[in-house]
Amino acid sequence: MLRILFEGRSPKNILCLGAHCDDLEIGCGGTILRYVKEMKGTNFHWVVFSSDDHREKEALGSAKDFLKGASRRKIAVNRFRNSFFPYQGAEIKEYFEDLKREFHPDLIFTHYREDLHQDHRIINELTWNTFRNHLILEYEIPKFDGDLGSPNFFVHLDAGLCRSKSRKIFKHFKSQRDKQWFTEDTFLALSRLRGVESNAPGRHAEGYYCRKIVS
Repeated sequence: MLRILFEGRSPKNILCLGAHCDDLEIGCGGTILRYVKEMKGTNFHWVVFSSDDHREKEALGSAKDFLKGASRRKIAVNRFRNSFFPYQGAEIKEYFEDLKREFHPDLIFTHYREDLHQDHRIINELTWNTFRNHLILEYEIPKFDGDLGSPNFFVHLDAGLCRSKSRKIFKHFKSQRDKQWFTEDTFLALSRLRGVESNAPGRHAEGYYCRKIVS
């Protein structure tokens, strides 16, 4: 398994983009926890595009928890209408243009291109439309639609870190606990599968889709 090492050239500015309040935590939460711990001096810019009064409080609390220990962090929780992103494209595009002027990322986490949720796809499309010369990792989210693919980039994790990720998600997103898929075994099952696929020493991993990478 070929390894890409960041030692000595760690990304200093990481942009995290999530359509909804728990997307980042589910899709790349373990990676964020690992990078906060290992990549000292990193600046995180965390953006959530859709929320309401209650979910905004959940999202802010969760983001602060996942980014605890980061050298610098900025958290933005917006109010674009849930499930209507294709019809708000112009407004979201303007937001991306403002973001491009404000922040210059070395690494971007965004949604998977083939995700069947329309809001997720819009965020992916505008990520690539806006940031055209950046390292972009597309994360995956398990859901009813069954749209998981075959990742080509993996971040190795251990079971303890994955359990910490799951505990934080359940602690902060109480409004989602009634959903049948929103369970610890869902998150651990996916990370265990990606760990098998990438021969992870710690048995777990998060999988990403990387279209372009230059060494």
